[in-house]
Amino acid sequence: MATAQGAKSALVSYGGRTKAVKQDDFVRVRKSDLDKLTTEVMQLREFLPRVLNRDFSEVLHKARAAQTRKEHCMQEQERLRQKCLHLDSQLVAVQTECQKEREEKLLLREQLWQSGAELQQQADFCSGLGSTMCHLLWSSSTRENTVTHWLADGMLQPFLAVASQTLESFVRSLDDEVKAQTEDHSSQEHQFVLALAGTITNIAAVTRGRDFLSGSAPILLDTMMKLLQVMKPGIFPRLKVLMLMTLYNVSISVKGLKYISESPEVIPLIWTLLDDGDWEVCLHTLRLLQSMLVEEEVLLLSGSSLLDPELQKRVGQLTSSGQANLRLAAQQILEDLQALQQDQRCKQKRI
Repeated sequence: MATAQGAKSALVSYGGRTKAVKQDDFVRVRKSDLDKLTTEVMQLREFLPRVLNRDFSEVLHKARAAQTRKEHCMQEQERLRQKCLHLDSQLVAVQTECQKEREEKLLLREQLWQSGAELQQQADFCSGLGSTMCHLLWSSSTRENTVTHWLADGMLQPFLAVASQTLESFVRSLDDEVKAQTEDHSSQEHQFVLALAGTITNIAAVTRGRDFLSGSAPILLDTMMKLLQVMKPGIFPRLKVLMLMTLYNVSISVKGLKYISESPEVIPLIWTLLDDGDWEVCLHTLRLLQSMLVEEEVLLLSGSSLLDPELQKRVGQLTSSGQANLRLAAQQILEDLQALQQDQRCKQKRI
């Protein structure tokens, strides 16, 4: 008989084989307890399907769906986190680029300011140079042989075209309301334009020069009459005087006087300038009017306008001027207008 130390063992036959089993693998249970356990197991098998009803299934299904949504939300959250990181990196790149562009803009602004300052210096230099050169031309044009030489060279036509554009640009750019209070007669631009107008006046003072202006520079004459019409009273009287002197010098020529008289601008121009307020402007306007009263052909063209009683009234007001030259010119022209009116009455009686 074999013996073993420790736990006792027994031989158990199982499936046709004999196996040694320790006694500790068995538990003693009363038969009544086993029957009771069997009964409870059977009862659980019977009642378990009743407990696990449809509501429980729905709850279980919702729990699984919630778990699925949770996983989906976690995935979406991760996606959004990655997108946020990507946007953050883009923001940093854009901020860097923006800072770079801001620095470039500041640099360009500084360069623009420097360029503007340099351009202003160049403009001032060009204005000074132009003013000086035009004053030299103005001084040279006082000699008749100089004007004759200019006409012979054939360079007077382009010069007059540039002069016409310059005068129109200067006058059109005036802010009359400001200039009336802050007119700077010593500015280089003003001196440049005055010298330009003075040169043209001296050209018109020469016989060949006024003939040239009458035949080859009608645009210049039209421009002067239009500019004199738009310039407000008291604005740049010296420039007005020089342009009026040019028109008067041209009117000495019969051809020039006819051209000026045929212009629809001349009579309204005379009306405007007689109310200018500057006595020199009024004086040279009267001289232009007097030149028109001399030529009989002009009287036939503009007789009705020249016989306007209001024009005589305005000229009569100037006869009481404190300036002797203006007063004398107004008296002479008033006499001429009255004589013209008397002559027209006599002609009407003969008819």
